[in-house]
Amino acid sequence: MGTRGESPGSGRAEAEVVDLVSALIRFDTSNTGDLATTKGEAECADWVAGQLREVGYEVEIVESGAPGRTNVFARLEGADRERGALMLHGHLDVVPAEPADWRVHPFSGAVEDGYVWGRGAVDMKDMVGMILAVAREFKATGVVPPRDLVFAFVADEENGGRYGCQWLVEHRPDLFEGVTEAVGEVGGFSLTVPRPDGTERRLYLVETAEKGLGWMKLTARGRAGHGSFLHSDNAVTTLAQAVARLGTHTFPLVVSDSVAEFLTAAGEETGLDFDPASPDLEGTLAKLGSIANIVGATLRDTANPTMLSAGYKANVIPQTAEAMVDCRVLPGRRAEFERIVDELIGPDVTREWVTSLDSYETTFDGDLVDAMNDAILAHDPDARTVPYMMSGGTDAKAFAKLGIRCFGFAPLQLPPDLDFSALFHGVDERVPVDALRFGARVLGHFLTRC
Repeated sequence: MGTRGESPGSGRAEAEVVDLVSALIRFDTSNTGDLATTKGEAECADWVAGQLREVGYEVEIVESGAPGRTNVFARLEGADRERGALMLHGHLDVVPAEPADWRVHPFSGAVEDGYVWGRGAVDMKDMVGMILAVAREFKATGVVPPRDLVFAFVADEENGGRYGCQWLVEHRPDLFEGVTEAVGEVGGFSLTVPRPDGTERRLYLVETAEKGLGWMKLTARGRAGHGSFLHSDNAVTTLAQAVARLGTHTFPLVVSDSVAEFLTAAGEETGLDFDPASPDLEGTLAKLGSIANIVGATLRDTANPTMLSAGYKANVIPQTAEAMVDCRVLPGRRAEFERIVDELIGPDVTREWVTSLDSYETTFDGDLVDAMNDAILAHDPDARTVPYMMSGGTDAKAFAKLGIRCFGFAPLQLPPDLDFSALFHGVDERVPVDALRFGARVLGHFLTRC
């Protein structure tokens, strides 16, 4: 089982995790959201399957609803087969990247200046590499976890999981048989905060909640006509006014349980007043640094216009105009959010959900949370784990439909000055080498006590 502060097994996971993450990044698995231009995950998935088979796993490869959208599953039997299994899941796709904008090629997997560089380094081939490294070490060295572990490497997360987790949950629920809890991305990373006595404290943020994700299409219809005429029924004008009202609207501040717990912990550590009733709560949050972008986005619903489409010639007034809006909705707020949107866009604009994924929230308690906390403290004794809500979304939304309790826990000890949130989908995405090795140690410790 290993001892406090030590990784289980041979330390093989820590030794190879950097190479695994670098290799994963070199597979261009760009997901454009369009099946015709998306690269697909098949080649990367085959490589992952090979890495698992090499140490003795039986692997199941599943194509999820479209050619090339490939998923890999493997199971490691635990000591107590009567307990519910724990799933470790990671997605193999990444968002596109423009090489000309990067310091290094985004699919080079370069290891330079103490970082592994490339698209997916933090979203989420870092966690995929850590899961793969620990899975390989456990199998190769005969580590038996307390309960069954299911390792799932899935497709299409970056486009909502239609050809990944959603398809799998709907068509292959047998793959998740016996799974009661799951751990995935965007949690377990450190945030260094100042304390009143001049020292610092590392908080490790465990994701216990995430906002709902919805892509909404707005459509205005009017009367087509010549661009030189007076025209009172212009679809472009109607849509533009609606988009402006929606895009500049500030939704009301709402503090969910996970956010309240985070604010309480942050206040205890920093001495700052994060009282939700404060008129300058968001200004106080800014003192936490880059994480304020994520936490601030979990205080309100958001509706950000992202795409506009209308017309086919400069001197023709089109009959229709369309816009896409990225909507992120807090738990329990869906009906009220839709009411506000309808009021803002008005009766002359229609809306429809193109993609609609539910919000999710669980509590920060229980044996699994205790195991996460113990694993962090074993390798960073002065740290503190705290819950938080993610402003984006993950595959947990789909897995929760099966009754699986989901958390984000991809442990990384980060430099205090690293703007981690800016790296997600950003240029020069990268992850510290030391953070990956730390993560492999912590994840291994966690999985022997889960």
